[in-house]
Amino acid sequence: MSVFTVINPATALPIREVARASEDETDAAISRAVVAQRSWASLPPVARADALRSFARVVEAHIEELAQLEVLNSGHPIGSARWEASHVAQVLNFYAGAPERLSGQQIPVAGGLDVTFHEPYGVVGIIVPWNFPMTIASWGFAPALAAGNAVVLKPAELTPLTAMRLGELALLAGLPEGLFEVVTGSGSVVGQRFVSHPEVRKVVFTGSTSVGTDVAAGCARELKPVTLELGGKSANIVFADADLEKAAASAPGAVFDNAGQDCCARSRILVERSVYDRFLELLEPAVQAWRVGDPADEATEMGPLISASHRSTVEGFLDGADVAFRGSAPSGDGFWFAPTVVLAGPADRIAREEVFGPVVAVLPFDDEADAIRLANDTIYGLAGSIWTENLGRAVRVSRGVKSGVLSVNSHSSVRYWTPFGGMKASGLGRELGPDAVEHFTETKNVFFATDAS
Repeated sequence: MSVFTVINPATALPIREVARASEDETDAAISRAVVAQRSWASLPPVARADALRSFARVVEAHIEELAQLEVLNSGHPIGSARWEASHVAQVLNFYAGAPERLSGQQIPVAGGLDVTFHEPYGVVGIIVPWNFPMTIASWGFAPALAAGNAVVLKPAELTPLTAMRLGELALLAGLPEGLFEVVTGSGSVVGQRFVSHPEVRKVVFTGSTSVGTDVAAGCARELKPVTLELGGKSANIVFADADLEKAAASAPGAVFDNAGQDCCARSRILVERSVYDRFLELLEPAVQAWRVGDPADEATEMGPLISASHRSTVEGFLDGADVAFRGSAPSGDGFWFAPTVVLAGPADRIAREEVFGPVVAVLPFDDEADAIRLANDTIYGLAGSIWTENLGRAVRVSRGVKSGVLSVNSHSSVRYWTPFGGMKASGLGRELGPDAVEHFTETKNVFFATDAS
């Protein structure tokens, strides 16, 4: 059996070897999921709900273990990692309420009764990225299981450890063998097999837009539904009437959280020209105070980048860039990178392409229309923030910016009880929110004739 080595990004040292599944091994996991799904879907809704609540309780009992694994494997600060593990339990608890509420409709018709049913797809393939291994996995597997599907989940090769442990915890919680299969390996083998295998009836992919395009094309050939959550180049728009101190203090967390390895990162700060200089004066001390260091340290706000190759990619974005100021980062072993603020124009590469690292471009704008134009001047449309004390402006700009998730006077993007997803090259479909379970079902329409004649 082929294996790959998992590396600790804070030390650059190997952690362990993990199996790289072959196509035959992937097919075997899918076959087990097919069998498990049939009995799972036949359970009373209350039984599926109870099983998901049991899974949530087991996750809650292992939050510290999962968090420590994420620190080791992903370099996430321990405080963030604990939140992420807790989030998995919360998502499971939220969707545990869905099986008993997955109701169809009764539609008025002449001569009979017309009703709809939500039927599970069967087996759902979920392909998870390396930046948020636990949380993004749960956004797919929790509603998919709640809807009566089985799940085959492929974690990223760089960060498989928490997904593997969640698979073990699912069995510990009493979920049937084969219902939640975690298959480690390469995207070109495991992920591609999710796309091409006829028994995988829906694919959920989170990752780069380029790979997501290939996944969508493959699913189209199979006439297979797909949900895509892809890249971003989100704008943080700061108007002159905003609370500038609060906006500047919030900006580092909006882009440097998880070392900027976040599709929702507000990696462009658009500032009204009349307060541009003042905003930069306020931003500099906030950036330099951002604590980068050992992810196991309770005080750390940002850990390392995920790999040496990714650090090289991020460094390449600074070639020829106008760096205004930087924070600090450890030297030596590990894939460290200091938070960086760059002054940019709309045509600059740093202002147009997704860096996926702790680098933010600051650009001035002239008025409300100019802010909307700049915010939309990108292929992406995932997230963004708007800072203003003018409610009317907040409504106008939020309607004008073409992004799936926006916040006003905040940089919050994700709540498991509200929809999440992008527009344009940032994605297809929506995750989370109360309707997410329906996205893992097919609607069946049945007409019952009652006319005696």
